[in-house]
Amino acid sequence: MDTGANAGLKAALRGGLRALCALTLGAAMSLNAALPAAAQGRISIISDAETEAMLREYSDPVFLAAGIDPGAVKIHLVNDKNLNAFVANGQQLFVHTGLITIVDTPSELIGVIAHETGHMAGGHLVKRREEFESMGMPVIASMILGVGAIAAGQGDAGMALIMGSQHIATRSLLAFTREQEASADQAGATFLQRSGQSGKGMLDLFSSMRDQELLTANRQDPYARSHPMSGARLAALEARVKVSPYFDKRDSPARLHAFKMVQAKLFGFLDDPSVTFNRYPPTDKSDYALYARAVAYHRTGQLDKALAELGPLLENQPNNPYVWEVKGQIYFESGKVEEAISAYRKSVELKPTDEQLHLGLGRALLAREDPDSTREAIRHLQIATKSGEQAFGYYQLSIGYGQLDDIGMAELSAAQYYDALGAVGEAKAHAMRAQKLLKNGSPEWLRAQDIAMQQPPQRG
Repeated sequence: MDTGANAGLKAALRGGLRALCALTLGAAMSLNAALPAAAQGRISIISDAETEAMLREYSDPVFLAAGIDPGAVKIHLVNDKNLNAFVANGQQLFVHTGLITIVDTPSELIGVIAHETGHMAGGHLVKRREEFESMGMPVIASMILGVGAIAAGQGDAGMALIMGSQHIATRSLLAFTREQEASADQAGATFLQRSGQSGKGMLDLFSSMRDQELLTANRQDPYARSHPMSGARLAALEARVKVSPYFDKRDSPARLHAFKMVQAKLFGFLDDPSVTFNRYPPTDKSDYALYARAVAYHRTGQLDKALAELGPLLENQPNNPYVWEVKGQIYFESGKVEEAISAYRKSVELKPTDEQLHLGLGRALLAREDPDSTREAIRHLQIATKSGEQAFGYYQLSIGYGQLDDIGMAELSAAQYYDALGAVGEAKAHAMRAQKLLKNGSPEWLRAQDIAMQQPPQRG
């Protein structure tokens, strides 16, 4: 039986161990688990053709300036109102919707992308993991000594060793992180200059983050908390970006307009409609206001009002494929399939290279449920899934092949859908069923075989 003193000492020891584990696990989550976290629902990944096209337009020149193949980088849109962005293992960039809606200009958003590219190009995730591993043994050794001291009856000394090891680890990590953040600043500024862009947006945003650090932690944006901005770091960034010949270069009116359109669309879809109507009152006749109100009216089931907002917007921007896409979505979700198909056709006609526009048209064509429309839908859905990034496109393909009684291809499409989601068990089951129905040795059979033979990810 424990005495009260011993029980208190052991409780303190357990608390110290939990604190150390929390530090280590927290780092592991940020470094290694971004995609599994998304798959498990800890972050919400959404898809929007217009927003993703904008992010690509902003990112690709920066990636090229950093010597990174843009095609090798996956960009994920996170449905979160906080100002934040981060990179994860492999070459993956996660951008919060809050970052897009909170910043004032494209150049501020591009500045964040350039900074995160600095982390990517500098291999900081790998280096940070190595830093954890290098500090692991000294920390563990101190904890072992602390436990030994407690066992020998020197409780205070033992706890001092344990807590001291955590303090050293935390201090070492923070110093290492500050060094990486400053390095990413300088690299990002270099990439912006190489691509002929100003670093002023990065400087303006990071200066406002410096002000954020005066707020309490629960009022700070996550990006400010995870990217501490010292005065020295800000001064170094200012000195670097001001020597660029492009420092005074401003965002073009066309780029600023397209950016505000994306912001309005995100507000319309993600905010409560009442908030959107307050943000964009009826007296505001700008393209952005029309766009946001159209989406908000649609979300409240007011089709006529949504179309009334889209009318003048399409008069102003008749060649904007994404406004036509939204019109198609509004019609489709209101049960008006023929009108949706017409609007989606226009969007594809205006931008035939965008996979998500083909996905919208394919889905609408499937709703007709006649063989000719289904075959046309499959052609569009095959384009939509060409890159392998549109999981929902595979799901729609499985429906299309099912409508044509091509069960082998329906099973293969379902296998590809689950494979894209990382659901290995379900993918393998559908792939094995597909193999039994597809011609042995055909390209489709071989694809099913590849999925069926894959191994589930190892759990560490």
